[in-house]
Amino acid sequence: MSDRAGPGAWRLLFVLSGNMVLDAVEVSVVLVALPSIATDLRLSVWQVQWLMTGFALGFAALLLLGPRCTARWGLRRCYLIALLVFAAASVLGGLGDTLWVLVVSRVVKGACAALTAPAGLTLIAAAFPDGPQLRRAVSVYSLFGAAGFTTGLLLSGLLTPVSWQWTFLFPAPIAIALLAWGARVVPAAEDRRPHRLTPRLLRDGDLLRSTLGAATLNGTYAALLLLVTFHAAERFGWGPWRLALALLPACVPLAVSVPFAGRLTGRFGTARPIAAGAAAALAGQMLLLLRPPPDTYLGGVLPSLLLVGLAFVLSFAALNLQATLGLAPDTRGVAVPVYQTGVQLGGVLLLPTVAALLTRHDGYRTAMLAIALTGAAGAAVALTGLRGRSPNGVLRT
Repeated sequence: MSDRAGPGAWRLLFVLSGNMVLDAVEVSVVLVALPSIATDLRLSVWQVQWLMTGFALGFAALLLLGPRCTARWGLRRCYLIALLVFAAASVLGGLGDTLWVLVVSRVVKGACAALTAPAGLTLIAAAFPDGPQLRRAVSVYSLFGAAGFTTGLLLSGLLTPVSWQWTFLFPAPIAIALLAWGARVVPAAEDRRPHRLTPRLLRDGDLLRSTLGAATLNGTYAALLLLVTFHAAERFGWGPWRLALALLPACVPLAVSVPFAGRLTGRFGTARPIAAGAAAALAGQMLLLLRPPPDTYLGGVLPSLLLVGLAFVLSFAALNLQATLGLAPDTRGVAVPVYQTGVQLGGVLLLPTVAALLTRHDGYRTAMLAIALTGAAGAAVALTGLRGRSPNGVLRT
């Protein structure tokens, strides 16, 4: 392989990064629209939250099967078909006006993202030579993904006042454009037989800690944003655009800090940033739990959102790194789907729980308690990683 990537590699990176943005946008674009959807379709919080949970459920359900699909049918074919189905599901959701149609479209899009996201990293690793160019390409790819959540909030704030159905429909032409360009630049990569998931891998201490830590961080994050969104819509009377702007402090810090994440883990290792991030997230949750329901945004909601945003800045990259760094290269292809499945399952389990508590108890106190208890469990898991440290800062059991 040449020590320099050709123009085709950078064109491929552009397509894959665009797909990464689209997948990340899907995670957040429906959030701001939920109160409007619930009002129009006369749905409870518990019913409408399945639009968020459905995407995470589809993502988690297909992640572990993704390597087998690409090994059997080819990575290029699976990637392009996933984009086509993603576009079709977007049209289905945009034209739907019943809960089950909307949920099905979200589940299908989550399953498609479970194929395209891991495939993107595989294609980048094959297109760029190992070294500075590969690290730069992965950084660009990660930056686009981190910026996608913020982009989704802003798009939802713009589209929902026109019609919440546009939040489902707008990805379709983008996916088709990426499909057309991807058909020209995505190569037919060599498809290897996937490694089996072994009990030894499941007993790896760092992989387990990272998976549990990421699951609690992601689950409490999604559940907290759901709670804040409905609280601000009902208590403050805020519309979609103000809701979108209000949630930005919880996601913009991560997007800004991604290019510098490697320096943090390089200096402090992985265990300490993960523990600090878990503590910051728990502090933000406790602020909302121990005080009366907030009547203002600046003094009541914003401090917690800033702490949650700080938690992701500290621990997001460290969790990703700790999950795989100490593993043999031939097992990372299995470990990454396990880790990413755990990340999605955090939201799948906690979102319905919090929404049910909000619906049944007509308030957020009990729901906030469930979020804080989960955050405390995540902090406890993170603290177990501080018991010992290898010279490179990565913990091994």
